[in-house]
Amino acid sequence: MTEITQRNHPEGPDGAAGAAKKTTGEDRRSRAGQGLGDPATRGRTTIADGVVEKIAGLAAREVIGVHALGTGLARTLGTVRERVPGGAKSAATRGVKAEVGEVQTAIDLDIVVDYGVSIVEVARAVRENVIAAVERMTSLEVVEVNIAVCDVKLPDEEDEEPGPRLQ
Repeated sequence: MTEITQRNHPEGPDGAAGAAKKTTGEDRRSRAGQGLGDPATRGRTTIADGVVEKIAGLAAREVIGVHALGTGLARTLGTVRERVPGGAKSAATRGVKAEVGEVQTAIDLDIVVDYGVSIVEVARAVRENVIAAVERMTSLEVVEVNIAVCDVKLPDEEDEEPGPRLQ
């Protein structure tokens, strides 16, 4: 593909100054990106701790046997904060702490498991799911996922997080 551009100069005696100059798209691209490399790599992308925390929290909750995330106190305070407008940290990040560097991240999870499940198997499944989700979505290397099992949900216990009240 060739584009022709006209210069606004009067023609000289040989007629060369006002002649049309042919410029190809390839010439323009090579001048525009001189030495800059791939456009996708120009600039910097930073990922906030909260983004990784949200991804990890949602991935952990997908695992069968995980009843909830967060310690009992954190879950109780979280339900109170959720009812205050503008005062809630997302429920998806409750019980999740992430430290994000430029290329790596480390994640700490506090989980409550259902009674009767193998805690070792649930922890393994949580690690696998969290690492896969965070690495796929952020391209950060997950160096560790530390899991603290802080409670076991018994079948006859009521949930500490009541559902929405109907009036």
